[in-house]
Amino acid sequence: MQVVDNLVALRTRVKNWRQQNEIVAFVPTMGNLHDGHLSLVQKAHELADRIVVSIFVNPLQFNDKSDLTAYPRTLTDDIKLLSELDCDLVFTPSDEVMYPEGMDKQTSIHVPGMEDKLCGLGRPGHFDGVATVVTKLFNMVQPDIAVFGEKDYQQLMLIKKLVQDLNLAVDIVGAPTRRDETGLALSSRNNLLTEKQRVQAPLLHEQILLLKTSIENGIDELDVAISDAQDQLKQAGFEPEYLDVRRESDLALAQLGQDTALRILVAARLGNVRLIDNIACNLA
Repeated sequence: MQVVDNLVALRTRVKNWRQQNEIVAFVPTMGNLHDGHLSLVQKAHELADRIVVSIFVNPLQFNDKSDLTAYPRTLTDDIKLLSELDCDLVFTPSDEVMYPEGMDKQTSIHVPGMEDKLCGLGRPGHFDGVATVVTKLFNMVQPDIAVFGEKDYQQLMLIKKLVQDLNLAVDIVGAPTRRDETGLALSSRNNLLTEKQRVQAPLLHEQILLLKTSIENGIDELDVAISDAQDQLKQAGFEPEYLDVRRESDLALAQLGQDTALRILVAARLGNVRLIDNIACNLA
């Protein structure tokens, strides 16, 4: 496995693979890797001959500077984990490599329709930062396939729309959310939970599972069911940011009786830790 931090070395290696007609898959990450990230690499192995993983904590997608500062950096451990998965190349660019003229002068990519719903409402500028860095990484790596986790479902939908709108030559593959034995979605943020919060946290998944069951069994008042689920979260110590049922294909508000492929999405704070989760809900 090769670790590179500059564009010339990255492109030289990828060019050699392409000359051998090898398929290249890409997994972009911000490091602090856990089994959820590693499952994306394993998925990439099923789809391609060569695997590139990037590790870059992207300042553009943090609207809270303290959140950026607190984000854990574990590069040495991350590289060791990736070497054990037969990753071919790890790209570890600096801020200067990614934004050579500074972030204030960086061309920004805006994907419409994401800033006014769900995570977009509470994190202004976040999705522009995601779209911009992912576009740059795609242009740097030039992969055939890119693998993203479904845990951040809105981000996955944003990347799919970005690729479609800009006619980028990369296939986007969504991989299922990896969970621990309690059902809690794996996340780097889970490490910030206290022992007490770690016991409370699985309720987030439990509530959207209960809501899924209620919807699939047939309910007349969706708003009431959502409100009840939010109340349960509040009683358990969460501060819900949103809990919503959306059309899976485009995240438009779900219309029961018309839409059949739905996605239940939730974001809530437990103390200072922001957790997100989602689950598919099918009425067909």
